[in-house]
Amino acid sequence: MANKKITELTDLPSPAGADILAIVDDVAGTATTKKVTATNLMTLAPVQSVAGQTGAVTVSAGDLTDGNFDGEAILGFDASINDQTGTAYTLLSSDNGKVVVLDNASAVTVTVPSGLGAGFNCSFVQKGAGQVTFSASSTTIYNRQSHTKINAQYGVASIVAYAADTFVLAGDTAS
Repeated sequence: MANKKITELTDLPSPAGADILAIVDDVAGTATTKKVTATNLMTLAPVQSVAGQTGAVTVSAGDLTDGNFDGEAILGFDASINDQTGTAYTLLSSDNGKVVVLDNASAVTVTVPSGLGAGFNCSFVQKGAGQVTFSASSTTIYNRQSHTKINAQYGVASIVAYAADTFVLAGDTAS
């Protein structure tokens, strides 16, 4: 192949991972040509903008420091479901961010233990007829109306720790 200017070359629609690409490095003011594989280039290149993106984009938590998603939908953050069929359940640190579905015809007690950490949050669905009651264990649970239960079957409530071992119960609650 004869030498051509870059502007004279045709586009390569989707390079294979082993394809070699020429790169001109002129950081020090002396241009040198280097080679890199397409795979290495894509692995090392940071994502700068996703405007108009139609496919999946992977970003790290550090890319989201400004909390601005520019009106784009946040996908892939579905909560995990933790199905429980017993009459007693003690929250675990692994329940953080999950939806606990409580399904029993008899009353269910959910114990909120210490050590879950500030920022812990969990949602609950009372799927069964048995009313769900929240019980503090070396913790404090606040509710605007001093409620400690989910109101009835198909009621939903959430618990959030705004400080260590201090929780707020909110949602479809009852006393």
